[in-house]
Amino acid sequence: MTKRLYIQDVATRDGFQIEASFVPTDAKIALIDRLSQTGLAKIEVTSFTSPKAIPNLRDAEDVMRGIKRVDGVEYTVLVPNVRGCERALSCEVDEINLVMSASDTHGLANLRMTPEQSLAQFREIIEVSRGSGVFINASLSTTFGCPFEGELAETRVHELTERLLEIGVQGVTLCDTTGMADPAQVERICRASLQRWPEAVFTAHFHNTRGMGLANALAALNAGIDRFDASLGGLGGCPYAPGASGNICTEDLVHMFQRMGLETGVNLDVLLEAAATLPELIGHDVPGAILKAGKSDRRYPKPKWMSETVESGATR
Repeated sequence: MTKRLYIQDVATRDGFQIEASFVPTDAKIALIDRLSQTGLAKIEVTSFTSPKAIPNLRDAEDVMRGIKRVDGVEYTVLVPNVRGCERALSCEVDEINLVMSASDTHGLANLRMTPEQSLAQFREIIEVSRGSGVFINASLSTTFGCPFEGELAETRVHELTERLLEIGVQGVTLCDTTGMADPAQVERICRASLQRWPEAVFTAHFHNTRGMGLANALAALNAGIDRFDASLGGLGGCPYAPGASGNICTEDLVHMFQRMGLETGVNLDVLLEAAATLPELIGHDVPGAILKAGKSDRRYPKPKWMSETVESGATR
């Protein structure tokens, strides 16, 4: 049986939050509705953060309430605090995604909180969400390295994973926030995580900052990971992480997995149609490769001179 993979797009949250200009609410809704028709397993719709902190996502409620939900697609949102959790629950989201850093320095730069402070806040959020039936996921930033502190001890990553699961988190996303990971490290950490906590839901989240995003996704796959975050067009990046370019590109990731004969559930042609709308929507080109080059089964007409040679060739 072909292994089923779950592709989760984060463009309208992780991507749009750092764009230079505000993407209109109706355009956000239209793009999410298009993505809902592609076969993606999950869409990270928006973030219930203070509009002052992330003005590009100040329309979180309007977007979440305006989309047309499709059966089989999970709609998740980022929640930074209890107030954000209450706002998200009022919109009947499927999943709440919490974010913390494995690095003290990055946590203070990004969230103004150490990992210990993040865990304390998570407990409050989980208590508020109790009984709602909403899935609780936590994204562990800088799992594979911090731009300020360098490589983190893998024991630290596993310690924080264990503490997250102990307080009621159901899923953990292992995040390569600034593209510092390498395939050997990714396979080692992912394999150990799956072996230690087989009941937990693990997701891999990679950035392509140093061109190793797809290689790292393949390493995670080899370790047993079956859920992957990616961003349409390769949008995104952490505003508080120097040098962090966009996430791995959703259509590039899907293309790779499908070429390998793996089942993603995604209609790549429909996904590419959605990606093609991005440059006009955000006002600049996007780094996705398949959108530019086409799928690997794309064929081109032979040079004209070759056809002419055949037509005028000698007969036997």
